Amino acid sequence: MLRVRALGTVPYHEAFALQHALATGTDDDYLLVLSHPHVYTLGPNADRAHILRDPASVGATLEETDRGGDVTYHGPGQLVAYPILSVDDDPSAGPAHVHRLEQLVIATLRDVGLPGASVVDEYPGVWIDSTGSSPRKIAAIGVRTVRRTNGRRRTLHGVALNVDCDLAMFGHIVPCGIADRAVTSLRAEGIAAPFLTVMEAFIARAAEVWGEGEVDRHDVITGAATPAQSEDHPGERPLIRRLRQAGVAPEAGLQISQRKPEWLRVPVHMGKEYLTLGKTVHDLGLATVCEEAGCPNIYECWSEGTATFMINGERCTRACGFCQVDTRHPLPLAPDEPERVAQAVQRMGLAHAVVTCVARDDLPDGGAGAMAETIGAIRARQPDTTVEVLISDCRGDAPSLETIFAARPDVLNHNIETVARLQRAVRPSAGYARSLAVLARAAAAGLVTKSGLMVGLGEVEDEVIATMADLRAVGVSIITIGQYLRPSSAHLPVSRYWTPDEFDRLRQIGAALGVPHVEASPLTRSSYHARDAAAAAGGPRTQEPVTLERVAPTPVTRTLTRA
Repeated sequence: MLRVRALGTVPYHEAFALQHALATGTDDDYLLVLSHPHVYTLGPNADRAHILRDPASVGATLEETDRGGDVTYHGPGQLVAYPILSVDDDPSAGPAHVHRLEQLVIATLRDVGLPGASVVDEYPGVWIDSTGSSPRKIAAIGVRTVRRTNGRRRTLHGVALNVDCDLAMFGHIVPCGIADRAVTSLRAEGIAAPFLTVMEAFIARAAEVWGEGEVDRHDVITGAATPAQSEDHPGERPLIRRLRQAGVAPEAGLQISQRKPEWLRVPVHMGKEYLTLGKTVHDLGLATVCEEAGCPNIYECWSEGTATFMINGERCTRACGFCQVDTRHPLPLAPDEPERVAQAVQRMGLAHAVVTCVARDDLPDGGAGAMAETIGAIRARQPDTTVEVLISDCRGDAPSLETIFAARPDVLNHNIETVARLQRAVRPSAGYARSLAVLARAAAAGLVTKSGLMVGLGEVEDEVIATMADLRAVGVSIITIGQYLRPSSAHLPVSRYWTPDEFDRLRQIGAALGVPHVEASPLTRSSYHARDAAAAAGGPRTQEPVTLERVAPTPVTRTLTRA
């Protein structure tokens, strides 16, 4: 089976981290299909003289990478496909993989109305009029393989097919180091095939070659509303419109006034322990996600002396469709907040402390520095307390994430929240690929990683299973799954209530996928039974960060017989 993930637009560095995690962390075959924002990429042997203009001056970034080839461009309107596949540990495996990619592209072009594409012996890639007077490159190919311990290799990188991209962007570089040949696109060749049509044609061909026709496919829905949707639902709130675009009919959801099933009714118990913990938190001027997010487990957890501290203020810069945390303009950070959290941990005598945060996209580091300081403050007061953090994605900024990783939390949690299809509807300021990349980076740094998602937003079981498979593939050790409960009528509706038996089944499937610990129940939330989950997953890791093997890109020779 080939796991196909159509991810929409993904920054290059995030796709890079995700590829490496899939190449080194799983034996499953993946095909990532996406586009990048404007970016120029340099192979390890690229000639920097082939960059003719400062990328920033044309709205692009510059990224060094480890694929074969020189300098190339990626951007909107270009179909990028990254197959992460197992191949034999053999010198011929790399060239054979390139050959298959070329033939896939040629077949795809033929399917969308452009016959006659071919290859050039001295250059990898796909060309138009390759033997004529004006050969033009329509698809670039750059690959690499990494060796696994099981005697196999895994492929990285792949193909960039120009559908309807801005060809002027290639004029600021010497594309692939080839100065005497032009670059073209389907649009420039007179083929007005829509991007999605080309993508579907490519995936269909890839399924034949690598999936024997069988694929596990899941797409991030990013499209705009159709004219019919706009006409049928004029003036609909963006929150609801995005849900409809993702294939969920909001009007079919449960009414907020509908009585919850028995398994979702939580007894209220405000005993001595509950009141004591609340006093400690409030005396120190702290916020907890237990209160701010209206967690149904607050009575149980506080009565057991556990709470999840929320730092970086009480106001979030994002407005996710499921969350009731305050979204007014955030206030400046309180410099003493990390120390106050540490005092609370000490007063409560916590063996396992959980710290989360609001998203702070207004800050250069996304609040990462304050999170690292909080970890350090807890360790200074309570060296034996294990520290679990639930972080935002820091907008995918690698230095900000590294700041948190360097503080070495015992468990690093970042929630993916929902399945690929519903990402834009549920959390429009985040992304499926970005969250997987954050978790991949954390696992590569040697941290125990954890993630969670909600059900009841319109997903189906296969999508939840695929999400669990993706999380495990990037190294996640703990997965939490719980029922979404609508905080108010202003939030996303509940599509249905999953039963306890269904949660039990998800937990069993997670175990079969190799996840060390799955916490799944109607009332499960990110930090529910957090200490037990960490222990069940094997406890804190102590090894140093993983360094990815850096080997020379596989050379491509032109001695293959072409079909």
